[in-house]
Amino acid sequence: MLILAIDTALDACAAAVLDTSAGVLAQESQPMKRGHAEALMPLIARVMKASGVAFAALDRISATTGPGSFTGLRVGLSAARGIALAAGKPVVGVTTLTAFAAPMVSENDEQHPVITAIDARHDHVYFQVLAGDGRSLIKPKVAPIAEVLDAARFGPDAPHLVGNAATILADRWPADAPPPFKIDQQAAPDIAWVAWLGAAVSPESSPARPYYLRAPDAKPPKDPLAGAAQPPAS
Repeated sequence: MLILAIDTALDACAAAVLDTSAGVLAQESQPMKRGHAEALMPLIARVMKASGVAFAALDRISATTGPGSFTGLRVGLSAARGIALAAGKPVVGVTTLTAFAAPMVSENDEQHPVITAIDARHDHVYFQVLAGDGRSLIKPKVAPIAEVLDAARFGPDAPHLVGNAATILADRWPADAPPPFKIDQQAAPDIAWVAWLGAAVSPESSPARPYYLRAPDAKPPKDPLAGAAQPPAS
């Protein structure tokens, strides 16, 4: 299977082409906080050229769906949908939390749980807790950092921390919990794993749409006529 993977959810602009029988054919990742819209399509063009794969030969497109930057998510998902539509291929979504956790679960000895965390600001994080074998122990949610640290006490085994909030958690780790087994601070997930996960899921179960764990801060204005007096019935 040939997969084009795209990630613009956090502080990177990245793409990769994966052949599941031969491995990653080409990949590129540029650290950036802004400017994904301008950088993404030229980056994809370079990766596709380096891979030697035509868009029509792809089997599917995989993109990160969040949690992440509101603007960044839309850039990546719009590009993925557009390429999928033009090439007549399916597109799948992979959550950023899963993409962060996947390599940790893959290399784990199944003893250490994995806490994957993304900075949600205002002393909150998006997080998920997985067993060493990949089973979900705590489903993805947004919560105060204190709540995540309470979850650290859920078992006797030292956890593996990963994500762009890994050091935030490590710096406030409770003294009465097993110390982290490993701390992997990463600005963005490994794009190769976005591709591998994209090959493993199905379009039906993993749609390519933004994955929000809380409502956006901005809300549409109320209908200005909603409270207006109504004309008397005739």
